[in-house]
Parts: sequence; C-alpha cells; structure tokens
Amino acid sequence: MMANLFSSFDPSTSLNLSLNWISLLSSIFLIPLTYWFLPTRTNLIWTKINSNLHQEIKILLGNYNYSNTPMFISLFFIIMINNFLGLFPYIFTSTSHMALNLSLALPLWISFMVYGWFNNTIHMLAHLIPQGTPPGLMPFMVCIETISNMIRPGTLAIRLTANMIAGHLLMTLLGNTGSLMPMFLLKFLILVQIMLLILEAAVAIIQAYVFAVLSALYSSEVN
Repeated sequence: MMANLFSSFDPSTSLNLSLNWISLLSSIFLIPLTYWFLPTRTNLIWTKINSNLHQEIKILLGNYNYSNTPMFISLFFIIMINNFLGLFPYIFTSTSHMALNLSLALPLWISFMVYGWFNNTIHMLAHLIPQGTPPGLMPFMVCIETISNMIRPGTLAIRLTANMIAGHLLMTLLGNTGSLMPMFLLKFLILVQIMLLILEAAVAIIQAYVFAVLSALYSSEVN
C-alpha cells in the first residue's frame, strides 16, 4: 500500500533511480525500420496512420501550409508512444507531468505568436474582434480573446496531464483494493481493470490526436 496515491507519478520515489525520463528516448527504438525491401505489417499500419493524419492536418492548415504537417504528425507519435509506455508496469509515465507537456506546448505557441505578430500583424489584430461584434462590446472582446489566446499552451498541457493522471490513478486505486477483496469479487475486479486498460489505450491515442490537431489549428490561425 502506497503512503500517497500520487507517489506513483513522483520520479523520486521509483527505486531511487534517476532513469525515469529515459522512457522518452525509448520511442526512437519503436519506430518501424524501413530497411527491408518488402514492408512489414507494422510498417504498413504506420504508413496508413501517417497518411491519414497528413490528410486531416493538411485540411486544417490549408493548401499553402501543408508542408508543416510532418511536425504535427511527429508530435502525435511522440505523445502517443509515451502514453502507451505509461500503461506498462514499472515504466515512468512522462506525459503525466506538466514539465514535459508544457515543454511541448509552450515553444509551439510562442513560435506561432512570434511568426503571426511579425508577419501578419493586421490578421492577428482582426482575430481579437470576432466578426459582427457590436462596437460597445469590442473592448471586452479584445480582453477576452487575448486571455483565451494566452492560456492556450496551459490548456493543452493541463488536458494531457489530467487525462493521463486520472486513468492511472483510478487503476492504482482499484489495484490496491485487490488484496482486501474476497475471492468472488476479485474476478470482477480483474475484469474491470482489463476494461480500464482498454479505455486508457483509447485515451492515449485520443489525447495525442487532440494535442496535435489543436496545435495545427492554432498554427492555422496565424496565417
């Protein structure tokens, strides 16, 4: 039994080792090899996902900025692989920490803002006032749009962190009660844990997709 429910997300409590963040580098070893002449099934699945993401992000970015899609596709795969790695026992879940998620969201948002305000200043100013806003509400809309724009990297990071922590915390709570349950309830607990694991696998893909798509949407607004 853990002394603190959130200790499983604390890098300093895992066997007192400083290798927790090494899971970030493990995604490099999971990339399918393109050495073989005939593609494997894994390579075909990887290529299919890549092409589908390219088509979706291309629509969001427009016909003139679709060359930026590899950046958002790479972001999707990095987050998805690290989300999946956190589902394995004794592997540190790096995407459950704000330090990593903010380090992904904040540089993207800053680069979008710098590019937009330096190259498309009038376009960025027009975004502060939605079309059809009454003249009396324009000062308030400028404040609201400015605040909503500034909290975007925080919402991206918090959304990913909260979803990763919530599922893992629920599985930890149920797992700790297994030793106290009678045998006839233990089978039901195992079934619930398997269903939660499937749900967490879906959440790992969805949250990576949401992070990449929202980043692409924020990029499309500065052009």
